Amino acid sequence: MARPVEAGCPAAPMSGRQAARQVRILRAASELGAREGLASVQMHEVAKEAGVAIATLYRYFPSKPYLFLSVLEWHIGQFLGDHGSEPPATRTADPATEVADTLIALTGKLLDSRLLASAVAVSSFTEYATGVPTRIDIVERSLGQRLVRLLAGRADADTCRSRARLLVYGWWGLFVAVLTEEISPEQGAADLRLAARLIVPA
Repeated sequence: MARPVEAGCPAAPMSGRQAARQVRILRAASELGAREGLASVQMHEVAKEAGVAIATLYRYFPSKPYLFLSVLEWHIGQFLGDHGSEPPATRTADPATEVADTLIALTGKLLDSRLLASAVAVSSFTEYATGVPTRIDIVERSLGQRLVRLLAGRADADTCRSRARLLVYGWWGLFVAVLTEEISPEQGAADLRLAARLIVPA
């Protein structure tokens, strides 16, 4: 199996065809991860399932942990795209409630497949422990951006970003706690509501 000796920075898609190829890879990894779990998924299987060359797979995703970390980000983006199109008039006037509802629903969506949820969680820890090829401020990712928009106008921009960062990392810790059954889903939801109430200004 061909593989670069040392993983480099991932390539960004430069065309619609390349973006579609990247999505095929993410979808294939998601399906394999949900069916087999992280340990059993092989990169050559992902490439075959996606219909791409193994070199193409490694060009976009330099390692298996990086691939599944990207799967997590892709699923979060898909979820927010599906749940972010309501007109402003239908949205709650209470941003803390909206933040909590968004994070609780996202948790439930990701936990629909325990094997895939475990795969992305383990990959996140592994990738950050070994050095992420491209470090990006968590607030610049899709979930952080959504939270910043919900917080906009209630503090200066830097404070909104700091609050969004606290919410994302708090949500992630609770997600892992629910995944590993350290706490129940109900307790996780209650803790998220409390966190949102404490962090998001009235």
